[in-house]
Amino acid sequence: MSEKTILVGLERPSIARWELLESLEELSQLSLTAGAEVVATVTQRLERPTAPYYIGKGKAEELALLCEEKKATSIIFDDELTPAQGRNLEVLCKRKVIDRTQLILDIFAARARTREGRLQVELAQLQYLLPRLTHMWGHLSRQSGGVGSRGPGETQLEVDRRRAQERVARLKEDLQSVRRIRQTQREGRLRQQWPLVSLVGYTNAGKSSLLNLLTKSAVLEEDLLFATLDPTTRQLVLPNHQKILLTDTVGFIRKLPHTLVASFKATLEEVELADLLLHVVDLSHPHYLDQIEAVEKILKEIGAAEKKCLIVFNKIDCIPHPDLIQRELKRFPNSVAISARLGLGREEFLSRLGQELSSPRAEACYHLPPEASALLAEIHRSGHVSSLHYEEETAVVMASVPTSLAQKLVPFEKKN
Repeated sequence: MSEKTILVGLERPSIARWELLESLEELSQLSLTAGAEVVATVTQRLERPTAPYYIGKGKAEELALLCEEKKATSIIFDDELTPAQGRNLEVLCKRKVIDRTQLILDIFAARARTREGRLQVELAQLQYLLPRLTHMWGHLSRQSGGVGSRGPGETQLEVDRRRAQERVARLKEDLQSVRRIRQTQREGRLRQQWPLVSLVGYTNAGKSSLLNLLTKSAVLEEDLLFATLDPTTRQLVLPNHQKILLTDTVGFIRKLPHTLVASFKATLEEVELADLLLHVVDLSHPHYLDQIEAVEKILKEIGAAEKKCLIVFNKIDCIPHPDLIQRELKRFPNSVAISARLGLGREEFLSRLGQELSSPRAEACYHLPPEASALLAEIHRSGHVSSLHYEEETAVVMASVPTSLAQKLVPFEKKN
């Protein structure tokens, strides 16, 4: 039996009504992803949130009655609540009260599969929990006053806070180790001279579907927000024979908790250091332009706003009017259209990807003696070999290679 929940949002003068409704619809999808059934949605128009209940006291009392009527077991607020607001609402409504941040953290915790993913989620959860520990122990009070005489509530609070802080420090150390491992892997990629391409985009835009289409992988595809959480990297050979590494990263979302952005630093480094970003956009979504803006905002937060980027308009098979596709391709000149589900536009996309990654390459003839076999392997790995034959033990290879490799091969180049 799924949990029954009521969603609550606040309409403020600074937020348009449609923005609130869209945000609540997204919150409903998040609730579904977490396994909850939405039985009602409550909104209120206020200048600003109130200190005691976030919503007004009268609306909070109505919410308590609605919980009884709908037999709801939880309440989810669309914005982050203060510890005091959460506690007051739970006392009044006698129901579990969580906010959008807690809901997203819960989904991430359920979907993290790798050790790195679990470490990052736990760190984010603890960082969210630390400032809220005081109110979690509000039912324990001091038994007596005076210097050196502390009640069980304060004692337990200090114990919990110390343990949480120690765990946070340990998690940060472990994630630092993860970053060192990633750095080693990255250095290996640099030696191979394979460009790194990162898939970014709003959650459920089709990044995993695109990765599967291009690399024949079997990454989970599901019509749920944050269906995949842990990053996946696969090798891809482009039509021009260039080899690249394609990385699927965690999906973005509006109001993505800052604790998550900070905790996923190790994963998001792949975005920061990518040679090219593929910004996957669900063109069939009614508010895809807002989603583009939300992703660009997060890219700016993590220092990747200036990265070379190709917009990939996905799900074109769901667009009834082809004119819309052409209009958006004109509006965003650095873009391409595709259906990752059906494979429509795949060849054009791969060709465009090769153009975006093309770098100056020198084609020449090289005579490599046996002791230069490592260089020959590097030519095969990162260049394009036109011909290869042997004159006695010397390898004669005609190849186009990246400029950086061409510099190493200068001593072996045969001039015309």
